[in-house]
Amino acid sequence: MNLGQRNWKIAFLVVSAIAIGVFLLISNGLVKDLGQQERERMHIWASATQRLAQADMNSDFEFLLNIISQNNSIPVMTADEHGNVLEYRNFNLPEKVDTAEHIGMEELSPRNREYLQKRLSRGLGGLTPAEAVKADNSHVIPVEIYDKTYQYIYYEDSILLKRLSWYPYIQLGVMVILVLIIYFAVLYSKRAEQNRVWVGLSKETAHQLGTPISSLMAWTQYLEALGIEQEVVKEIDKDVKRLTTIADRFSKIGSRPEMQLEFLNEAVRNSLQYLRSRISGKVDIEMNLGDEDYGVMLSRPLFEWVMENLTKNAVDAMSGHGKITITTGREKDKVFIEVKDTGKGIARKNFKDVFSPGYTTKKRGWGLGLTLVKRIIQDYHGGRIFVKESELGKGTTFRIEIPITD
Repeated sequence: MNLGQRNWKIAFLVVSAIAIGVFLLISNGLVKDLGQQERERMHIWASATQRLAQADMNSDFEFLLNIISQNNSIPVMTADEHGNVLEYRNFNLPEKVDTAEHIGMEELSPRNREYLQKRLSRGLGGLTPAEAVKADNSHVIPVEIYDKTYQYIYYEDSILLKRLSWYPYIQLGVMVILVLIIYFAVLYSKRAEQNRVWVGLSKETAHQLGTPISSLMAWTQYLEALGIEQEVVKEIDKDVKRLTTIADRFSKIGSRPEMQLEFLNEAVRNSLQYLRSRISGKVDIEMNLGDEDYGVMLSRPLFEWVMENLTKNAVDAMSGHGKITITTGREKDKVFIEVKDTGKGIARKNFKDVFSPGYTTKKRGWGLGLTLVKRIIQDYHGGRIFVKESELGKGTTFRIEIPITD
């Protein structure tokens, strides 16, 4: 991942996190305000209940009863000092009743009475009403009925408030999902755009190479007809065929290559034949190929490209002198190829970045070699490539894993 990609992703995530945080603060503040309004309403309701209990002939009964009857959403109970439920309002009982929201306990079935009693006990935390008041339980309000005799009003949040308390988290989940969808959509769009660039660049390269290659092929035939030394013409011909192979590889990028059953060890040997005579004699290439040669589905031209890229990178990392060890084998349902060098190594923090477009430590080059390698192994061969191990100043091991064909 290059710096530009990392910056836009970080910026997107930061903006999304800020937006979600602001939304949660606003939603929680709204729920808190509604909760406070319900508490104030219940204190007014408790005050009206107390005044009704202490009313005399001059009291405005109609006004007090009107206040009490206006509560048709907040579940509320009246209990004595021992925690026995005396009355209830706005509770959904397990057994339906045909009466109004406000009813005395004596008219309820045993099951409904038990339900209300358990609900009160749970709301008080196992305490008596008086103990709950001392413990600052904001859902319990003491009401003086007469001369130091108290009843206690216990209430719960209304259904609306309970739903609203969950609403921010539901919306948070939806927002997170939407953010992820947008994130991956943008990521997919950028990758699709990169793919189009890759394909266009590759096919244009193959097209541009076509004309000089054809010309060089004609020149080799002409040189041979002139009687130029056969060994010279043969080496030139090898390089021309090499260019033809490279053009063919570029032309395959972006289209599904033809996969054939190949033997792994044989494919590895063939991929390095051309390079052996064209790399420094100070580089020793050692092959530890498995005793058994396994069959895998490969695109031979693209696989050879992968091996050549890894080998060239190893040579560059060793500055033209050192040892490259290539190992093959099988683990469970996959084969592996390891390319180990004795070069300058890679810092652990850069293990993934080496496969990103544009990442390079060389003065020359576009940093596309390992990116192409990764695309070929993952997209076309269904495998994976990664830095198995690396130590600065001692070398690096790249590992390729490809599903085996039994």
